[in-house]
Amino acid sequence: MLRFDEIYDGKTVLVTGHTGFKGAWLTIWLRELGADVVGFSLPEPVSEPNMFDVCGLGERCVDVRGDVRDRAAVAAVVAEHDPDVIFHMAAQPIVLTGIAEPVETFEVNAQGTVHVLEAVRQVAATGSSKRRVVVSITTDKVYEDQNWPWGYRETDRLGGKDPYSASKAMAELSIHAYRRTYFRPEDLADHGVALASVRAGNVIGGGDLAPHRLVPDCIKALQAGVPIEVRNPASVRPWQHVMVPLSGYLELGRRMLGAEAAGFCEAWNFGPADEAGITVGQVADKLIEIWGGGTVTAGEPDTGGFETFLLRLAFDKAASKMDWRPGLDWVEALTETAAWFGALGVGDDMYDVTVRHLGRLTA
Repeated sequence: MLRFDEIYDGKTVLVTGHTGFKGAWLTIWLRELGADVVGFSLPEPVSEPNMFDVCGLGERCVDVRGDVRDRAAVAAVVAEHDPDVIFHMAAQPIVLTGIAEPVETFEVNAQGTVHVLEAVRQVAATGSSKRRVVVSITTDKVYEDQNWPWGYRETDRLGGKDPYSASKAMAELSIHAYRRTYFRPEDLADHGVALASVRAGNVIGGGDLAPHRLVPDCIKALQAGVPIEVRNPASVRPWQHVMVPLSGYLELGRRMLGAEAAGFCEAWNFGPADEAGITVGQVADKLIEIWGGGTVTAGEPDTGGFETFLLRLAFDKAASKMDWRPGLDWVEALTETAAWFGALGVGDDMYDVTVRHLGRLTA
């Protein structure tokens, strides 16, 4: 999968949310694949410091600043650059922030997705015959919480008991509506738009400095020499390194640019190999072991019932139809994460460091 058949070489690829953690990793990977990357993100940084800045990405892509809630701005960037591929990542990604700011969360995650889809519809309506691929990123939390011991599959019921999860489920419904109304896969030869959504587990990796996330909070505590606060140590999540789902997104995009694209215009899960799930407590303990020291203390538990206790994700469909497999297990993911932050701490060139990490997955 290193070159993905060189399908992205010379392609114009729009990444919304390119200044975020996943967006920055994807921007670097696409550049290494030869793509001309156009980024569209909020003017202010997601965190300080942030991966986008420490990797010097502002000089390595077309850096457009705007808000996906601004329909005109989204339409303008799509019309001006007419990308071959769009990876729509811009989102309000934090459950606790969604609880505090529900209106903004629904506007960004649900309405923002509609703005991207509508911008593509308007460009496609100009009559150009080129293939346009849209991969819209949602989350594993789009599924109705059943507390099942097995992984959710793409055909399971959508839900969401908190604003973040519900807003992402609404985005999925919007994608489905556009796909069945305007971008029917069976009519792909006529409209030229291949549209899919992707759902990934709890993504970790170097460069994630956002608040209210377990691994960044662990890293910050270890760096400061203070105990790691763990709220719900027995909760199970589908932990995976950021490179794992990104490899799935890129492979899906490759397939949707090909002759069999219509068969891939669907929803897809990209989950970790550890389908049984790993607990929050296991992650904190393993990071301490990898780091070489540290302690854990009990934080305030989730008393509002908003954090899912048991969440697993099945990737059988991607394995069967795309021969996709996750390339790292959870211990390797934590080891890579600790190494990335260690390099940042000693002042290494973080763009080069990130490229080397990509090489370890794709070699």
